[in-house]
Amino acid sequence: MNDWVALRTIIFFIVAFTCSGLSATAGQWLEGRVTHVRDVDTIEVSNVPVRLNGVDGPELDERGGRAGKRWMQKLVLRKPVKCWLNGDKTYDRWVGTCYTASDEDIGALAIGAGLARDCPRYSGGKYKQFETPESRKLPMHRYCR
Repeated sequence: MNDWVALRTIIFFIVAFTCSGLSATAGQWLEGRVTHVRDVDTIEVSNVPVRLNGVDGPELDERGGRAGKRWMQKLVLRKPVKCWLNGDKTYDRWVGTCYTASDEDIGALAIGAGLARDCPRYSGGKYKQFETPESRKLPMHRYCR
């Protein structure tokens, strides 16, 4: 009986590891190249959309939206990144914190460049220290309050 339980446990972990994909629970790394930049707070890593957790960037039709997208393209497009996905999804995007190849937090960089704001509802205030006078001029979306 114990051998059967052990075998089932081993099979479970093998299947879970090989089939986890992105349907897994919280706490999963996604590594790859950025294949598309939607805007300053949403990138696609190996064609997987990732919403930067705790980052409030302007939409493309809002003040600073297109500049933020261009900045993000220069920073990460076609470059390797890694994202810690927290297991949440918003629309078609996984939510996560992404890092450059040199381990710099991409959200902190965008906020520090004045192109996005801290979204305290989701960041817990993690990025407030990176806000600049320019970033504070950007509107804060209601979902961040």
